[in-house]
Amino acid sequence: MILGATAAAGASYVSARTAILGGIQDQTMLKLRDQIVAYLPTVSLPPTQGTLDTFATALKSSNALVVYHDLHSSSGPSVDQVPAELRRAVATSTNIQFERVDGASHPYFFVGIPVQAGNLPTGLEVYSMVSLDQQEAAIDDLARKAWQVSALALPFAVALALLAAQQVLRPVRALNSAAGQLGRGRLDVRLRATGSDELAQLVTTFNNTAAELERTVGTLRAMEADARRFVADVSHELRTPLAAMNAVTDVLDEDAGQLPPDTAVAARLVSAETKRLTRLVQDLIEISRFDAGRAELRREELDVGAAVAESFAARGWEPGPDLVAELPAGITASLDRRRLDIVVANLVGNALRHGAPPVGVVVRAERGDVVLTVTDHGPGIPEEVLPAVFDRFTKADTARARSEGSGLGLSIARENARLHGGDIVAANTGSGARFELRLPREAW
Repeated sequence: MILGATAAAGASYVSARTAILGGIQDQTMLKLRDQIVAYLPTVSLPPTQGTLDTFATALKSSNALVVYHDLHSSSGPSVDQVPAELRRAVATSTNIQFERVDGASHPYFFVGIPVQAGNLPTGLEVYSMVSLDQQEAAIDDLARKAWQVSALALPFAVALALLAAQQVLRPVRALNSAAGQLGRGRLDVRLRATGSDELAQLVTTFNNTAAELERTVGTLRAMEADARRFVADVSHELRTPLAAMNAVTDVLDEDAGQLPPDTAVAARLVSAETKRLTRLVQDLIEISRFDAGRAELRREELDVGAAVAESFAARGWEPGPDLVAELPAGITASLDRRRLDIVVANLVGNALRHGAPPVGVVVRAERGDVVLTVTDHGPGIPEEVLPAVFDRFTKADTARARSEGSGLGLSIARENARLHGGDIVAANTGSGARFELRLPREAW
């Protein structure tokens, strides 16, 4: 806006200056030429000093100088005042020449005319010097007024521009705000389209896109809810027959030694697969609780090192060369004992099954958190699997797709950690894998 006003004022100044100077220039040249044409028939050649003086006087201008070779009139400007370039141009041309000169304190306009009789040169040169003080004063006054008008008009122009910008920016801001809400999950956000310009068309497009997105997401959420409900229902329905099957397989395990060899192998296989299916169903039920938002914490003040040691003992894991544990006493936290046990069982169990000894388990306090680190010395986690290692049904090695793990263990462990307000991160150490569980020591 300011640049535009400045450019307009500058253009006005240049245009006015050109018009004023052009007017005085044309007026001076035409007047001088007419006077020369009128007086020339009375001039005898070659002229004398008196002839030159009379000629200069007849031009009705005290600033006229008549030159003939080395002679010049005694009135008017001196020869030295005439610009040398102008004199050279007049001496080599048959046309009127002019030049503007900015003197030490005053601007001047010089006109030079080579005098001809018919088409023949006479050797006479006429110069006129005109002061441009009045014109420069007029130009300066005009420029001053132009800047004053611009300065007075600028606030109104700015106010008008701001008003126009507000009219344009208001719907843009509304669209930006609505897009932000849509990005945060407010799929029901809509805007009112007014007018028929491009912005109104953009608002209409946004509303149509938001409506389609809401419909699509609603369909996907309904499908996801149906799938989760199906898994939960199937898992609960399987619990009763699996309980009966486990009771039967326990009896078969006890009597396997009295059965024929082939029958004993089949019995042990059925028992192992039944236990594996039971663990899978239990994991699915646990996941369904998280999905439904029904997972609850039963906090109690725990000595974390002692709780981890109890998890080891419950699974028959003895600290030694293959399982190196640093479980200092006195590090307490408000945690759910059962859920901590699930996390420890998954992290340490994975390291023992899929890593290589020694497996290190370290508990430490760090500011307001308790940190459990599990490190193994196995092949580590493939880099392409590492970002998705906590996703459901992810297994680092496709060759062990029939292993006893369900592919849900790490996902369940992380869900339990986040339920406490903590998290688990996985990384490779270069000589194995490391999982770090971090939980706040106090409840939020």
